[in-house]
Amino acid sequence: MASTMEDISALKKLALMGGLDGITRISSSEFANHIFSSTQTASRRLQSLEQAGYITREVRPAGQHIKITSAGRQVLEAEYLEYRQIFTPGSTPIELTGHVITGLGEGQYYTTIKGYHDQFVNLLGFEPYPGTLNIKLEQESIGCRTLLNMKDKVTIEGFTSKNRTFGGGRCFPVSLGNGTRGAIMIPDRTHYPDDIIEIISTENLREHLGLKDGSKITVIVE
Repeated sequence: MASTMEDISALKKLALMGGLDGITRISSSEFANHIFSSTQTASRRLQSLEQAGYITREVRPAGQHIKITSAGRQVLEAEYLEYRQIFTPGSTPIELTGHVITGLGEGQYYTTIKGYHDQFVNLLGFEPYPGTLNIKLEQESIGCRTLLNMKDKVTIEGFTSKNRTFGGGRCFPVSLGNGTRGAIMIPDRTHYPDDIIEIISTENLREHLGLKDGSKITVIVE
C-alpha cells in the first residue's frame, strides 16, 4: 500500500488523468493544481509514488511522462473494491481469477489428517477430496484477496496430536461454475505467497472441470 492517504489520493488523480491506461504528460506545477497543493508538495508526492513502485516517471524538458504500474493499479483496485463493499456490505461477491498450477502437496496433507479432515466435514459440510486445486492469481485479483477479511469465514482450529502441534486456518466457501462448490483454505502458516490460493472440494477439480496447468479459472466468494 501507499505510505499515506495523500499518496493514494494523488494516485487516483493520475488515474483520472489517464495514467492508468496510458502516459500522462504533466509538470509538477500542473499536477499541483489538480491536488490543490504547492509545486514542491506535488513533486514530493510524485517522488513518493515512484519510490513505492506505483508509477514510472520520465522527466523531459517539456514535462514529465507518468504511467501507473501494475502495483499502482492493484492499490486502486483494492480501494475501489473496499468502497464497493462499504456501500453494498456483504452482498457483493468477490471474483478471483488465476491460472492452475502444480502445488507443493500441502493440500493433501491438510485434507487427510484427521484433526483437519473432521473439521472440514463438520464445518463445511462436505467430505474433502485428498488434495487441493492451486491457483496463481492474476495481478488484478491479488488486491481483491484482501477483501476476504470482510467476508464471513469458517475458522479451522489448530490442535495437538502425538506431541505435535498443527496450526489452524480459515476457509471461505466458493463456487467454481457448473454448480461446483468448494472452499478457499488459507492456513495460518503456509509456504505459499499471497498470489496463490488453494481450493478444497468434494471433487478432484482438475478432472471434474477438465483443468490442467495453465488453465484459467475464476472462483466466486459469495
